[in-house]
Amino acid sequence: MTSKINLGEGQVGKLILKLAIPTVASQIVNMLYNIVDRMYIGNMPTDGVLALTGLGLCFPIIMIVSAFASLFGMGGAPRAAIAMGKGDNKQAELILGNCTMCLITSGIMMMILLLIFGESLLYMFGASDQTIKFSIDYLQVYTFGTLFVQIALGLNMFITTQGFTKFSMLTVLIGAILNIILDPIFIFAFGMGVKGAALATIISQGVSATWVIWFLRSKKSKLKIRKQNLKIQPKVILPVMALGVSPFIMTSTESILNIVFNVSLAKYGGDLAIGAMTIISSLMSMLMMPLQGITQGAQPVISYNFGAKKYDRVRSAIKVQVAICATFAIAFWFLLETFPATFISIFNRDPELMTLAIPSIRTYMFGIFAMGFQMALQMSFIALGYAKISLFLACLRKIILLIPLIFILPNFFDNKVFAVFLAEPISDIVSAMATIIAFFFMFWRKPEFKATVSNSNNIAA
Repeated sequence: MTSKINLGEGQVGKLILKLAIPTVASQIVNMLYNIVDRMYIGNMPTDGVLALTGLGLCFPIIMIVSAFASLFGMGGAPRAAIAMGKGDNKQAELILGNCTMCLITSGIMMMILLLIFGESLLYMFGASDQTIKFSIDYLQVYTFGTLFVQIALGLNMFITTQGFTKFSMLTVLIGAILNIILDPIFIFAFGMGVKGAALATIISQGVSATWVIWFLRSKKSKLKIRKQNLKIQPKVILPVMALGVSPFIMTSTESILNIVFNVSLAKYGGDLAIGAMTIISSLMSMLMMPLQGITQGAQPVISYNFGAKKYDRVRSAIKVQVAICATFAIAFWFLLETFPATFISIFNRDPELMTLAIPSIRTYMFGIFAMGFQMALQMSFIALGYAKISLFLACLRKIILLIPLIFILPNFFDNKVFAVFLAEPISDIVSAMATIIAFFFMFWRKPEFKATVSNSNNIAA
């Protein structure tokens, strides 16, 4: 498929690792954008806890911005890979061009809306008179970088799907290293505080976006952004959105969940409980971002071979993906349950916050061992183009189970904060079981895949 990696040949396990290691590294580095901001802000000499809480209140908005990048990036990249597997690079480039224009349009529209309604949204999301200043300071600056975020996150997936994982890793690495360097300069040396953290982020994302566009216009890329493909065509973009709506909902509902958590915790535990949730959401991203990296690394292998009708390789790729994701999730679960204070201290060492956060983390994270199975199989549905079932599974965990439980469980416990956090592990475990059952009956037993399973032994890792 590329001059360096042929997705249709070789051992599937080694191929996935070759693709996944750079994408996991990319996701880990990408995670540092928000994690580093919170580490520096949480350890500010004055108002560290309030500033950390204020930044956490911006997280739902940041997730919405990322959700639109997923809608067109994760919806378009598998479609492009399937087209390439069929030998139709012209169609793949048409998909790339349409997704590029949609990402630009959504970035500009979100910037306008946030400039108008940003402060009102923050109050709706649980901001108090003590934390709103920090939230506004961050959001007002970050808003001007939404276009950069759309391009950097959304189009980078089209680099990964071609097999150029090292170049996609550089997209994130360049921006994250710049962010790490600029954060202390703007926050502490220039005395800009929370505004400095936001400025460092959008400058870094701007550099990453420039790199992505350059690569997709260069001779190195198999797929190129061409002017004639930028006109949005419903017959091209609607199938992309149908597939991308699942990761869009996965990401946007994460935003809705964060809002629901913040509102409920503000009611039962105040700003301190929201501060604990800010730390928890940061730790959750330490799990989810590497899992996304693994599945993004496996996606080109699954999609390409599915398009080429090499079903034995598809089956082997899914097995490897599930094994890696499950192992990582279980290991991360063990560390968090065993050493919660160590992870909390990365962000803040306030004794009162620590007292609340330790049991909260242990409760909230109790079911994350199941997320490896959930993520691997749900993303396999996306890689195969199964949009409807992937959409349902995305809704099941967060909308059908988790949000109602956040409101229902406090009615049965004296410790209301504990009850809010308990909703997470219940939904994690139930939704993972449902995903495993659905995948087995809807895909694993399909005749074309069962017929080739005997041939997969000689290519599996």
